Amino acid sequence: MKISKIRLAYRVIIDSSSTIIWDKYVFEDTFKEYKMQSQQFNSAENPKNTFRELLSDNEKASQLHFLVGIAADGYIQQLKGNFYRVSDVLGNQYFPFTNYQLDIINSDVTDISKHKIGITFYSPLLSYFGIIEGNFLVSKNTESKNGYETIMFPVQSHLSICYIQNE
Repeated sequence: MKISKIRLAYRVIIDSSSTIIWDKYVFEDTFKEYKMQSQQFNSAENPKNTFRELLSDNEKASQLHFLVGIAADGYIQQLKGNFYRVSDVLGNQYFPFTNYQLDIINSDVTDISKHKIGITFYSPLLSYFGIIEGNFLVSKNTESKNGYETIMFPVQSHLSICYIQNE
């Protein structure tokens, strides 16, 4: 059996309609950080309210993705490498991740309800055996051996293979 190595990515969208308390904290803190950090990229003569306007006016504003992401880092560290909203087929709610990337979908310094971010969580390198009955069959063990403990994650919205390495 040919076994590939993959990395999975899971993206969560956080906006004013988010109901999970963790999301609400991330939402509020990233909005505060956006308001503060966006000032350094905005023009005093012709200020822009929204992130998209600011980005079209000043390409250096793309740094805001990273700068605003720092406000979410403490909350992400609390997860201790497991995102507990992605269930495997057995109902175990965890998605192992080793890093993440925050992106600003849009924001408006004058209206918190328009603030919207995405956080993409990236799994460690996994052994990939294929898709079986609509499920990614993977193993955390990436060393070649006779047997593997496996996990099956349902193919679902916001979960994707983002890296593949053939042997």
